[in-house]
Amino acid sequence: LAIKDVQMAADVLRPLYVGSLGDHGYVSLEVNPHLARDTQGTVEDARRLWSRVNRPNIFIKVPGTKEGLPAITQLISEGINVNVTLLFSVPRYGEVADAYLSGIEQRLNDGQPVDQARSVASFFLSRIDVLLDDRLEAIIAKGGHKASLARELRGEVAIASAKEAYQLYLEILAGERWKKLASKGAQAQRLLWASTSTKNPDDSDVKYVEPLIGPYTINTLPRKTLQAYQDHGSPQPRLQEDIERARRVLDQLSQLGLDLDEVARQLEEEGLKKFCEPFDALLTTLEEEMATASSG
Repeated sequence: LAIKDVQMAADVLRPLYVGSLGDHGYVSLEVNPHLARDTQGTVEDARRLWSRVNRPNIFIKVPGTKEGLPAITQLISEGINVNVTLLFSVPRYGEVADAYLSGIEQRLNDGQPVDQARSVASFFLSRIDVLLDDRLEAIIAKGGHKASLARELRGEVAIASAKEAYQLYLEILAGERWKKLASKGAQAQRLLWASTSTKNPDDSDVKYVEPLIGPYTINTLPRKTLQAYQDHGSPQPRLQEDIERARRVLDQLSQLGLDLDEVARQLEEEGLKKFCEPFDALLTTLEEEMATASSG
């Protein structure tokens, strides 16, 4: 069912894909989420989906776990487009970017073209603030000298992380390693902002849209957020504004005893669970419907 659905969507978007020379018009299909800790299983499932869908304008979604990193390299080396999902930290994004570059390098070493290879790195945002804001609220409730700093950081960490990730992206593009690959026709792995709906009703409904507008990025907007932005959004490139403030926000977390790497690990585990549970529920529903149809 998913393969047929993605095929139809890819066909609808094919003119956009062709007209943009492969820059736009993609559809994503995820590997079985239970394989997130299984490198070889991820590679095999991705190959299966890529072959069965048989469309150039798709991404195979691979969780950006430690086990997913070598899978990303392998798949890119085979010419399979990858949407790296469930990224919550700048260090892990750096590892994902390295995995992509390694895949391109392997492909070149094998004498294969690289101009059609595409990838996105999906950085999940609002979930970061949801988790951290609960911890910051607990610090605020205790009062004392840390409460003031906690108030300043509330709701600020996700956007700060995204801005820092984009700075790393720019550093990669400025590096000799990338320049060598680009001279061979390689295309940059784009940053994609995911989980961009506002969770706190006190915040702007375009909170995770307006500050993150920048060249060669993607924002996957839920319909409600898209409609809000269409109604009162202000399109300006802001992604490189207030970089020093963003870095200060990330640095100050440690002053409150908060470890962003630990937060990212927790969010990764929770994210995998959120992927697996609806996946299993869907299969159960299908099995029940099939059984009902057979008995009927």
